[in-house]
Amino acid sequence: MDDKSNKPGKVEGEGSYSGTKDYNEATARFLKKGKVDKAAQEAKRALDSAEAAELEAAEAKGRAGDPKMWEKNPSRPK
Repeated sequence: MDDKSNKPGKVEGEGSYSGTKDYNEATARFLKKGKVDKAAQEAKRALDSAEAAELEAAEAKGRAGDPKMWEKNPSRPK
């Protein structure tokens, strides 16, 4: 992937246009391959397995925000 953020005239940062474009293209390729049902079945299997607690903890941590903030504010709820 090219680093487009250094090109003059491109707005990058909080709302990365190139990042959004790359994500949308990758999502479209995934959908086009027809692997959504298989991925959904694998996710359901994982949530019904012994690793469910670990996955739920990772999801909660991701929803909580920037991981660097965990180091700066250790009293923040985990």
